[in-house]
Amino acid sequence: MNTSEEKKRKPTPEEEDLASLPWMIRLTIVCFVTLIAGWIAEGIETITATIPWILYGVSYFSGGYYSVQAAYDSLKQRLFDVNFLMIIAAIGAAIVGQPKEGAILMFLFSLSNTLETYAMGRTFTSVRALLDMTPKIARVKANNNGESKIVEVPVDDVRKGDIVVVRPGEQIPNDGVVVRGESAVDEASITGESMPAEKHRGSKVFAGTMNGNGVLELHVTVEAQDSTLARIVKMVEEAREKKAKSQDFTDRVLGQYYAMSVVGITLLVFAVPFLFLGWSFGDSFYRAITLMVVASPCALVISIPAALLSALASSARSGVLYKGGAYIEQASTIRAVAFDKTGTLTTGRPGIVAVIPFENGNKIPKEFFTEPKNELPAPPDDQLGKLSPVQIALFAAAVAVEHSSEHPIAKAIVKGGEERGINTIEAENFEAETGFGARAVVYGRSLQIGKKSMFKNVNGEIMSEIDKHERQGKTVVLIGEEEPWGLLAIADTIREEARSVVGALKKEGIERVILLTGDNEQVAKKLGQDLGVDEVFWGLLPQEKVETIKEMEKKYGSVAMVGDGVNDAPALASANVGIAMGAAGTDVALESADVLLMSDDLSRLPGVLRNARRTRRIVRQNLTFAFIVMVTLMILALFGEISLPLAVVGHEGSTLIVVANGLRLLVRRD
Repeated sequence: MNTSEEKKRKPTPEEEDLASLPWMIRLTIVCFVTLIAGWIAEGIETITATIPWILYGVSYFSGGYYSVQAAYDSLKQRLFDVNFLMIIAAIGAAIVGQPKEGAILMFLFSLSNTLETYAMGRTFTSVRALLDMTPKIARVKANNNGESKIVEVPVDDVRKGDIVVVRPGEQIPNDGVVVRGESAVDEASITGESMPAEKHRGSKVFAGTMNGNGVLELHVTVEAQDSTLARIVKMVEEAREKKAKSQDFTDRVLGQYYAMSVVGITLLVFAVPFLFLGWSFGDSFYRAITLMVVASPCALVISIPAALLSALASSARSGVLYKGGAYIEQASTIRAVAFDKTGTLTTGRPGIVAVIPFENGNKIPKEFFTEPKNELPAPPDDQLGKLSPVQIALFAAAVAVEHSSEHPIAKAIVKGGEERGINTIEAENFEAETGFGARAVVYGRSLQIGKKSMFKNVNGEIMSEIDKHERQGKTVVLIGEEEPWGLLAIADTIREEARSVVGALKKEGIERVILLTGDNEQVAKKLGQDLGVDEVFWGLLPQEKVETIKEMEKKYGSVAMVGDGVNDAPALASANVGIAMGAAGTDVALESADVLLMSDDLSRLPGVLRNARRTRRIVRQNLTFAFIVMVTLMILALFGEISLPLAVVGHEGSTLIVVANGLRLLVRRD
């Protein structure tokens, strides 16, 4: 949004409340001071009775200034609200000759509104702070008569395709791809990850993230208003408008009908004793307005939004986005969780899962038997364990041949070698054989890697080993000279955290953990067994995943679907709660899922469900507490066992307590 649009944009109610907060504080102080002054003046015989009334009048005006405005706005819509009830009660106190009690009511109500605005403003500010993460100026690389120069322009003027230069310590202004430079980028504002992400040529970067020590040149991929950060802000703002079912119910019932009922009951409580029981006007009216105060549903009305908005804000700061309070409520009822396999329970990238030497492995030249150049820890998705000297030699030979290849399998082999510190041996005369493999000369020997058809003497024992891995969905390549020395098996690797996440979900009370995949039966069952899931469904097309989700809902109740947001969009959209992981920069995920894990970290999932349930508990605590306090105060007011000032203290105190209880959710517990 550019500056002119920002000026024209109508402020939101939250922005108007926050803008008025300083004056609310001042007027509350004035209300309190004049209340005390009037109280003192009442006890001084030499002061005329007019002075306390004037002081109380100032207290009324300052304490009720914003309440009168809010009540007037509601009355224009033909609605009664809490502000209207409080003003009538305060005026009523003055009518029966108790201006001090009315002033106390106005002060406590003003104090409560001020503290509530401040507390709820913390939630609103934590969401709006996302907007401040994006710098206002970008450095664009421009050509001027064939000469390259850097020009500073407003971020909103940067266009898709521009080259932006980001210096060390600066925020990245636009989503883009690194075209030059290397650096570590703090992406906590988008993904919630505490550790900086290494960026190099070809890496994606997001607006609002913080560059480290290197200079980066970025190719801008989207306009400023379409950046991941901008879409996150828009989604969070929309989420604030999407009410949970329970909140919608309280708004409709308490907001529209209850206030009118309170007015009706108050009139009855006044009229019946006064007209039929012989009570005085003052006693009847005083008890009626006391009942009106305690019957006002402030605490009940604020119970749910105080909790839901706090949960939305804290989750957004942690890289977890809900598309509305309704989805927090829905997530708290989940009984079964279904996972997609590729990219969710697995890394979604090929990795070396087996290195198997054959009997011919004793023909591997001694030059290949070298210690790894570094004592590197195993990569996170390692499934090989500690390699033997023969396995290291076999791996080194494969890396040597494939080092010059651009094939995805070759890249997986080379990357696997780099991750394990395998020495890179120089190869000569590299030659790719499309569809079969590759050849190269290493240490004077002609080595080849690829399909079995490239080799001689592939006996039954070798074929049996190949078939075993291929039945499990792995890609197998042989490495050696004319006769193979051994094989490497490549497959999508299991996420390091996947096993612990499945266990954590069961500890959280999830009844069934389900695996959905398009892979074959053997691959699916093996993965399901390794992870400890309860049910496995294989060979599923996208539409069949949707049908399976629906069957699970009939069987178990509320079901969450977890996927990567790309090929799982139908299933994510059809589940009770669709949860997309690694959603940063993924359009499909932002559209199809209800909950977004911005980072590619599956371990956040149990925390999502845990915090949803925690939110539900706090909402129930708030509603229960507010209802009990309100009913208790109403009973006391009906029987005349509570004074108006104490009624106000009880009413406003309960409101502040439920707000404070809801604000506990600003502290996220994962």
